[in-house]
Amino acid sequence: MHVTHLSLADFRSYARVEVPLDPGVTSFVGANGQGKTNLVEAIGYLASLGSHRVSSDAPLVRMGADRAVIRASVTQGERSQLIELELNPGRANRARINRSSQVRPRDVLGIVRSVLFAPEDLALVKGDPGERRRFLDELITARSPRMAGVRSDYDRVLRQRNTLLKSAAMARRHGGRGMDLSTLDVWDQHLARAGAELLAQRVDLIATLQPLTDKAYEQLAPGGGPVALEYRSSALDAVALDAVALDASEAGLDTYAAASAHTRDELYAQLLAALAGVRKQEIERGVTLVGPHRDDLVLNLGRMPAKGYASHGESWSYALALRLASYDLLRAEGNEPVLVLDDVFAELDARRRERLAELVVPGEQVLVTAAVDDDVPGVLAGARFMVAEGAVERV
Repeated sequence: MHVTHLSLADFRSYARVEVPLDPGVTSFVGANGQGKTNLVEAIGYLASLGSHRVSSDAPLVRMGADRAVIRASVTQGERSQLIELELNPGRANRARINRSSQVRPRDVLGIVRSVLFAPEDLALVKGDPGERRRFLDELITARSPRMAGVRSDYDRVLRQRNTLLKSAAMARRHGGRGMDLSTLDVWDQHLARAGAELLAQRVDLIATLQPLTDKAYEQLAPGGGPVALEYRSSALDAVALDAVALDASEAGLDTYAAASAHTRDELYAQLLAALAGVRKQEIERGVTLVGPHRDDLVLNLGRMPAKGYASHGESWSYALALRLASYDLLRAEGNEPVLVLDDVFAELDARRRERLAELVVPGEQVLVTAAVDDDVPGVLAGARFMVAEGAVERV
């Protein structure tokens, strides 16, 4: 799969730009602040309905405009599709496929798939759990676009449940009458149902990703591993595990191993039990204390957690290994993703730079951004665009 044409209107710094693209390697070269990352960010948005740089759509709309449009022609094998997203901050976004009547924005998921390497990836290792949850959930959605609906349902129920808990907590603190919390059981059921599906998908993903990450890390930093991915579930930690999980725990296995032994119905029951077990504390604090939104992916290097113990170079290798593993996974499952390397090479030493370039060059479409030509390894020679003052010109 590759993008053959990218068109932007009022997106970031661009009033309007048209960029024809070919398979193979394409580099966008220009000084910082000229709009290179904006181009690849748009492709990433088509793939995930989100930006790797900001958490909301408002910064994506050019100052002075009330909306932005991303349009791309995409080819997979003999099939071509035109997809369009209209970003309307504060209002519902719109989407079209092949200029047909409007569809839901999440209906475009799966048409474009991308794996993006960026300086922000270091947060996968050194950052907060939210960074790693986002990594897992975006990859889950890339594998199965229907999970966008599950994630949306979970987030909606979580917000509504938290609103109820917050109101109850405030009433207690101000000495008012206790609120009617009879609907909390219903919200628990909805949260546990969506949460069980999300939890099951995460632990399945980790099982698949583990050997691929270990292989990628060895390729980037020979002899520096092994690496291990460990899923920490707030819900499974909060309840008494059944016999199967207890046996796993006593055998020294992690929470991920315990979780993977359960069906979705069992995970649903455990999430319900976990919510019931902390209800008193939740009412006191006014927030949901257990569930996938509180979980973490612990990244181990050897016998130690990478966060806090890995060197800067080891952390970079780990983050890159996670992205390479994601690419290998999606490619193995069909519909090869676009590889995006956004100003990554300037962050790497010469050894890691060359190793990464050699690993990604076979990709069907590889998009690279760099401040200067020398930042792009020679093995990634291909089409080149200069980006300056809102213009994108092929040279």
